[in-house]
Amino acid sequence: MTVQNILLSGIVGSTAYGLAHAGSDVDRLGLFAAPTEALHGLHPPKESHVSTAPDRTLHEAAKWCRLALGGNPTVTELVWLPDDLYEVRTPLGDELIGIRTTFLGARRVRDAYLGYAAQQFRKLQSRGDGSFSADTRRRTAKHARHLKRLCGQGYELYTTGRLTIRLEDPESHHRFGEGVAADPDAALPLLRRFEAAFEETRSVLPEQPDDRAAEAWLRRVRRHFYAARDTEADALA
Repeated sequence: MTVQNILLSGIVGSTAYGLAHAGSDVDRLGLFAAPTEALHGLHPPKESHVSTAPDRTLHEAAKWCRLALGGNPTVTELVWLPDDLYEVRTPLGDELIGIRTTFLGARRVRDAYLGYAAQQFRKLQSRGDGSFSADTRRRTAKHARHLKRLCGQGYELYTTGRLTIRLEDPESHHRFGEGVAADPDAALPLLRRFEAAFEETRSVLPEQPDDRAAEAWLRRVRRHFYAARDTEADALA
């Protein structure tokens, strides 16, 4: 997959969290800028490019902003990675990192992280089919680890306005996963505990994100990649 104008890209997922094991896939996430002129035609460019082997997802800048403003946990982590996990950084990418807190709103963070965690719980329940095959246990444990991670990271973001990608105690997530693999319903108390904690805690975040910084950044991206300006400059030379 060849995508031009990548602004920011890095290693995300289990490797970033510290949950990876031997044989784990390495997931990459990034964002790119479509040529501004291409956005004006009848057939706009693709907003996302997804590949496997290697596993990489790239979102166009506007789509990334929309997802981040909606509280999407997967795209949000891109601007909170430790420095050593970035593989592509550009000045515009660094600008985006610099305004990352403006994408946060209490309601959207709460709903997105708890929603994703609940989705993982539903997957746990669907895996609890009594087969207890090695593959079922492995997948169930994975969903459980991510449920616990989403709850913890979402609550941190909600209460502090910061997001720590590398888990402080990844081993506790592995133990939790193995315990839930044996009994999927064992994950429910943790989910309920965090639902209550979100409900009872006043967030440091504004109720809704302020999209003005994102709008200004995206307009700078569009100006930067407006190919017509080079043509006009050549004509005037």
